[in-house]
Amino acid sequence: MFPERHVKLFKNGRNQAVRIPREFELPGEDAIMRKEGERLVIEAAPRKSLLAVLATLAPLDEEFPPIPDLHPEPVEL
Repeated sequence: MFPERHVKLFKNGRNQAVRIPREFELPGEDAIMRKEGERLVIEAAPRKSLLAVLATLAPLDEEFPPIPDLHPEPVEL
């Protein structure tokens, strides 16, 4: 666990911001922020599932050739 560290708050346009020190960096590009009483909690956003990523992709407009449904060869066990 890293010890606590005092940081400066500053304005970024109309928003209040804080620069996160390297030792507290979060992975990825998104985070979740919430207030718990007087505390402000920032945590890494969970990674998107593969299904969620695939749902954002545009459908393919290409036709695929038909694939014959061949019966498997008999196998002796």
